Amino acid sequence: MRIVLDVTGGDNAPDINLEGAIEALGMFPDVEIILAGEKDAIEAALAQKYATQLTDGKRERLSVVDAPEVITPEEHPVMALRKKKNSPFCVGMDLVRRKEAEAFVSAGSTGAVMAGSMFKIGRIKGISRPALAAVVPVPGRPLLLIDAGANVDCKPNWLVQFALMGSIYMNKVMGIENPAVGLLNIGAEAAKGNDTVKRTYELMEKPQPFRFTGNVEARDALSGCCDVLVADGFAGNVLLKNTEGVASLLFSLIKKELYGSMKGKIAGLLAKDGFRKIKRSFDSTEVGGAPLLGAEGAVVKAHGNSNAHAIACAIRQARAMVEGDVTERIRAALGELNLETTTEE
Repeated sequence: MRIVLDVTGGDNAPDINLEGAIEALGMFPDVEIILAGEKDAIEAALAQKYATQLTDGKRERLSVVDAPEVITPEEHPVMALRKKKNSPFCVGMDLVRRKEAEAFVSAGSTGAVMAGSMFKIGRIKGISRPALAAVVPVPGRPLLLIDAGANVDCKPNWLVQFALMGSIYMNKVMGIENPAVGLLNIGAEAAKGNDTVKRTYELMEKPQPFRFTGNVEARDALSGCCDVLVADGFAGNVLLKNTEGVASLLFSLIKKELYGSMKGKIAGLLAKDGFRKIKRSFDSTEVGGAPLLGAEGAVVKAHGNSNAHAIACAIRQARAMVEGDVTERIRAALGELNLETTTEE
């Protein structure tokens, strides 16, 4: 299996990405990684800085494609893709489009990942918009939040498609049988919400190729009431960032209180293993990133601040998408959807 990794993307590029690629090669003997970036610099780093880590056949499973132009998050995605033909997004996604690679992973610009998937790889026929599906690291069964920021304004048909794609992903990649799908709303009642959400609810209540369990309020999103939570990209991203912020603040407050007195230090020492286990369950590093569902190929957007292990986990996620045949599963199920009869996408 061949996976393209954008070496230039992320806050800690390129070293973290190279280290993550090497870690992934150790995890998955069946994976070949194509490094997209400045070829001479990457080849030099592999030969010098990382030579001792590239043993046991790892170097033979690494190749480099020259893509020296960098697209930053500040640039307009579509304009940057048109201007910078030699960026990892263009070069790497072209490899996926030509079936010379099965997946693309980047910790770079979310906008460029989305635009590149739309215009370089292409959408699955029948899918109106690809969507970012963030696996939220919560205790117990994971929650898939879709969309997590790719499509700020959505139409009801798009949200129903998101539900289908999220359900297939949770089943084929995460191994959850018959995932429960919820719709993010300001109330549990069917009559609550804006016009888009109410129309979406009516569609999801119809016979669909996924199990719809109703509206979900933000306060209940992490309670395990559903496996897939559908939202437009605006609300989904706000919920995701708020969840990350609250978790970070909570652990900071606990640490401050525990180490503020001798009694607290003793209590913290006794409860250290328990706190460590809880913190690990919220660790986004193990998730690696968000799959972009709806593209004609496996695409994973890793966190911009990813460390090496997070990059390796993003590669693991891309591998799981390919193994689960997610793209073909989505394509096959599209004809079963009950959507609004409209001329709009």
